[in-house]
Amino acid sequence: MAKTTHIAVIAGPGFTHLVPILQFSKRLVHLHPHFHVTCIIPSLGSPPSASKTILETLPSNITSTFLPPVSPKDLPQGVANEVQMQLTVTHSLPSIHQTLKSLTSDTTLVAMVVDSFAFEALDFAQEFNMLSYVYFPAAATTLSVLMHLPMLDEETSCEYRDLPHPIQVPGCVPLHGRDLYTPTQDRTNLVYKLLLDRVKRYRFVDGIFINSFLEMEEGPITALKDEKRGYPTMYPVGPIVQTGTGNSERGLECLTWLDKQEDGSVLYVSFGSGGTLSQEQMNELAHGLELSKHKFLWAVRAPNDVANAAYLGGGEKCVDPLEFLPCGFLERTKEQGMVVPSWAPQVQILSHGSVGGFLTHCGWNSTLESVLQGVPLITWPLFAEQKMNAVVLTESLKVGVRPKANEKGLVERDEIGDVVKRLMEGVEGVKFRNRMKELKEAATNTLKEDGASTQTLYQLANKWKSLA
Repeated sequence: MAKTTHIAVIAGPGFTHLVPILQFSKRLVHLHPHFHVTCIIPSLGSPPSASKTILETLPSNITSTFLPPVSPKDLPQGVANEVQMQLTVTHSLPSIHQTLKSLTSDTTLVAMVVDSFAFEALDFAQEFNMLSYVYFPAAATTLSVLMHLPMLDEETSCEYRDLPHPIQVPGCVPLHGRDLYTPTQDRTNLVYKLLLDRVKRYRFVDGIFINSFLEMEEGPITALKDEKRGYPTMYPVGPIVQTGTGNSERGLECLTWLDKQEDGSVLYVSFGSGGTLSQEQMNELAHGLELSKHKFLWAVRAPNDVANAAYLGGGEKCVDPLEFLPCGFLERTKEQGMVVPSWAPQVQILSHGSVGGFLTHCGWNSTLESVLQGVPLITWPLFAEQKMNAVVLTESLKVGVRPKANEKGLVERDEIGDVVKRLMEGVEGVKFRNRMKELKEAATNTLKEDGASTQTLYQLANKWKSLA
């Protein structure tokens, strides 16, 4: 009987950081059944029900342990989500250490894989004689920019958004400073300083897993692998996405409605698990969808002036988001669209033949899910690295269109109606769909047994087995 190889995985706080590293763990043990993964999960306040639910789907060779939750009262009030996440890990370090100590008393852990926000736990790898890795759940472009950030910080005196010319990061599409990762937009802020500390620590790990693949991001992946840069070994293992089920009542309702629509006729609209629009922007989106005359399925969330208000579970008060839609909208569009409150079974929706486009906030999980289903995009970034993703998707890969905002930052209804028509009909829409189909084929191939992402994991697994 083959010897079991044990590794520890440390998630970042928040559902959108737990899911990617769990999906990575599931893929690892699926390809290598004699591996055992222990997932250690810090949390801010009580773990959300969605996190508990996904843990129930794990195979027997992945065990999980929630650390004692950090109380929001123990953190500074009014700080950014990124700071909350970072401080949650900091406060959880004694519990992480105790958990690792308990594990290593019973078994040999050969490697530690941490979420990008759990980098402080990397200090324990040497103590417990483990190799250390970061699982980076975002794009290779984002990682390239972050690895380049300390150099850019030294060379730049102004705010990045004020730079007159696009920033050229090796291997990446040129990026305007205003499109860089949100925490870089104020260089005096604590979020930016923490980001720099985090990125500098990445240089000293044994490797970084990237949830991307060569055909999607050849330039940045090639640059990251360039030995002259002195970066850790890079392992492109994507696309790794969540697989879901549409068995809930609402999920079945969505899929039943889609069954009645023509192939490729529906635009799916969702801003992920954390994105929120202002009331004014929500009104414009509703009117724009109506003006387009195209079918739509919209997972709508209650409005908030803070774009990531729902990211760590906030912003979802006991209110019906449908109450915030323009007066008469639901009645006028009852034959045109379906509106569901807060959540929809995204994976199943994107895989449905009736869906021909996706209006998305450009979160990387959503982006990869769309790629794997070959669905072209309307890119509507809100926060974090989403603007960089939008640039990659529209300017480099050319698989979608990005609506233009007015001088106040509002995307108006006429513009929304126009981009919906551009995506869903005509010559331009056909080009988007064809390019996305090519990307889907490449994504599918890299996940096959002889595909590059699968082979990358095989090579690393063999290394870990030799240490067990």
